[in-house]
Amino acid sequence: MNIWVCISKTPDTTTKIQFTPDGKDWVREGVQFIINPYDDHALAAALLLKEKVGGSVTVLMVDDDAATADPVLRKALAIGADKAVRINARPADSFYVASQVVGYLQGQEVDLVITGRESIDSNGSGLGDMIAGQCGCASVSFVKHFELTDGHIVGTRFIEGGEEDFKAGLPLVISVSKEVAEPRIPNMRGIMMARRKPLETVEPVEAPIFTEVLSYEPPQSRDKCKIFTPDEVEQLVEYLQKEAKVI
Repeated sequence: MNIWVCISKTPDTTTKIQFTPDGKDWVREGVQFIINPYDDHALAAALLLKEKVGGSVTVLMVDDDAATADPVLRKALAIGADKAVRINARPADSFYVASQVVGYLQGQEVDLVITGRESIDSNGSGLGDMIAGQCGCASVSFVKHFELTDGHIVGTRFIEGGEEDFKAGLPLVISVSKEVAEPRIPNMRGIMMARRKPLETVEPVEAPIFTEVLSYEPPQSRDKCKIFTPDEVEQLVEYLQKEAKVI
């Protein structure tokens, strides 16, 4: 089975983001990048499926900065992926990234494409469906569990207010939630083997960019928190009536 996992790099969750003077971009120098956490879960789920049914797992990233992207791909290889591919283009927006993924996958043997439900920097949640739309195949979002049964992917996904069981034929694109599998930590053997695994760099295809960033700005600072003790109920009520702001 040929499984492809789309991953992206995101700033470490403890990173303090700074913006350029014109406010149209954010500063990447000195930022520690990691595998997008939801994609980490997606990779773990792909490896579980490979261990059950066989096949290969290839990670695919759209990024034009080899210095920060390749170490992230190498970590994915150390975790257990068989091959890594980096499309040498800056990820402008979800549609552009999907176009690059589809452009590369054309002509490849593809059974299943897995993405994380969203990236923690842009929180778009649209990549999986956009890949499926351009490929002309089905997609399933917010998957919490899945497995291969009789040539079909069957599983459970989150929907508003509950969960839903699904069954879909291959080829298929799914985006997964964190419940799908626990992320794996690379061991020393995996790190050593990753050095010998292929990491391919390919040039992008022509694709439109529909999104323009006008400006970035940091969130407004929060007001100081006012704390009341259990003995100050009357003061709390008075404060809520006279001074508290409704957001």
